[in-house]
Amino acid sequence: MLGLALDRSSTRSLGSQLCDQLRALIVSGRLEGEERLPSTRELASELGISRTLVLEAFEQLEAEGYVEGRKGAGSFVVPGSALERART
Repeated sequence: MLGLALDRSSTRSLGSQLCDQLRALIVSGRLEGEERLPSTRELASELGISRTLVLEAFEQLEAEGYVEGRKGAGSFVVPGSALERART
């Protein structure tokens, strides 16, 4: 789906790894503004982790201004603001 891979032998938590990788995809422009992220269920299933970990990663990215949740529609990359902050 997004080409994410979590290292279960790493000292970093799976949730932190997921958050870091999603953030990197957004900052690099591989995930563009207004692009819809996979559902938390889809992503959890693909990565073999709990949906709670995915929810926590999405919430962290939302708190940082990279992602916004839209009730009933999913989570989307925030256009512009995250990329501008990352470049400064």
